[in-house]
Amino acid sequence: MSTSTFRNHRLVVDDLTDTALAATLLAGGAVVAHGFGNIYALTARGDAASVARVNALKGRPVDQVGSITLPPDRLLSAFDVDALPEPLTPELVGRVVDAFARVGPIGFRGPAASHVPAHLASTANGVLTTQVIVPGTRCPSNRFLTLAAAAVSPVPLFITSANRSRHVTGAADEPAHWRADALRDDLAGAHGLVVLEHADERTARHRYPYHQPMSTTILGLHHVSVVDGVVHLPVERNGSLDVARVRWVLAGLGLGVTVEPSARTRLTAREYGAAPALSS
Repeated sequence: MSTSTFRNHRLVVDDLTDTALAATLLAGGAVVAHGFGNIYALTARGDAASVARVNALKGRPVDQVGSITLPPDRLLSAFDVDALPEPLTPELVGRVVDAFARVGPIGFRGPAASHVPAHLASTANGVLTTQVIVPGTRCPSNRFLTLAAAAVSPVPLFITSANRSRHVTGAADEPAHWRADALRDDLAGAHGLVVLEHADERTARHRYPYHQPMSTTILGLHHVSVVDGVVHLPVERNGSLDVARVRWVLAGLGLGVTVEPSARTRLTAREYGAAPALSS
């Protein structure tokens, strides 16, 4: 099925028929730019060739390690829970994942499960890890991710921010898009690209009042610190959910937070020249 057939047909992530079509196209090799929490993301098959192709599309190094996405209730399947650092347990990590996913989009880095391929894994703090990004339990994109994951299994789903890379633009940071019209302009001419829009972008942003429209915050699960008897999880990327809110969520679980050097500066949200019109 050719993606060019749907280039001028609006697909929306809130519609089950459209999400099923997008999942089928992804399984056939398409890259899907889709509503994800309060922004847009690019998702594709997680085989090495597809990851390299999406990296090239964005202008990143083709061998750059990718991230995984899946529905939040399957997030732990990407991790080797037997390799979690003490005193973390699978049960505690499950509560952490559930608490943050109920708030909105979030990312975690943890020990990579044995089935995670090398191009979706990297070594951090002496541990082979993988990074998993989820849209939050309330996001309509979970239906798309569920269908797409089933269609490509056992290959994982690869995800990255929906934008051209800073390697192309020369910017210190190239924020993710949160408007489909600007996303289409930015990635115009990309072969095999399917856009699965938020039905209403303003509603999508308002669904997550604690999040800014930018790439997700990432928490580490592969190493922890213990301060005064309290387990602290590291923030590795300071993104859409601010550190104060991360601290608040973790405090409810009896945990603390540390901020890695990589997270001392928060990401920036993309700015557009004019306010977007409401989607119809």
